Amino acid sequence: MPAVSHFTEPTQWPNYLRAVVDIAFPTHSIRVTPGPLDGVAGLPYPLDSAHTIHIVTAFNPHGRPTTARTNLRAQHELLHDIGLHGLQWWPAVGGDPVGTYAEISAAVVGMDDAQARALGRRFGQDAVFAWSPASWRLLACADAAHDTVLADWHAALLTPPSRRFSQSPAA
Repeated sequence: MPAVSHFTEPTQWPNYLRAVVDIAFPTHSIRVTPGPLDGVAGLPYPLDSAHTIHIVTAFNPHGRPTTARTNLRAQHELLHDIGLHGLQWWPAVGGDPVGTYAEISAAVVGMDDAQARALGRRFGQDAVFAWSPASWRLLACADAAHDTVLADWHAALLTPPSRRFSQSPAA
């Protein structure tokens, strides 16, 4: 008999669905936004189509605010773990579209969706993002059957670069 899924949508799920992510590549920063921006030309996907970029954070496990110190310690551990696995990553910041809330994150290349979910689970996350040429997806860390495909995405150059990389972390 197949296992019965008891997925409970996290209270923060609606916020995750509309979140934007700023990524600091070595030569420029971009903002990835779910959904198309009507009539506005965007940037192409920055990697070849064989690579997915997963956005992972260790901030505020299970959507519950914690102290800046605890968040930064957990994020440091996340980056150490990414480094131990030899994965390529870039600094990222995810948050609400108007910029009132942000979490330091990492944009990681070299994992598949199951590995990204497992990494998110290890750090108490409800979900991680997966960005590919075809889609912007919200991957539920607890239950792959509840992933949300946000089929369209838009990437824009941040000029000037995002201030969110230099802001103090969300508490």
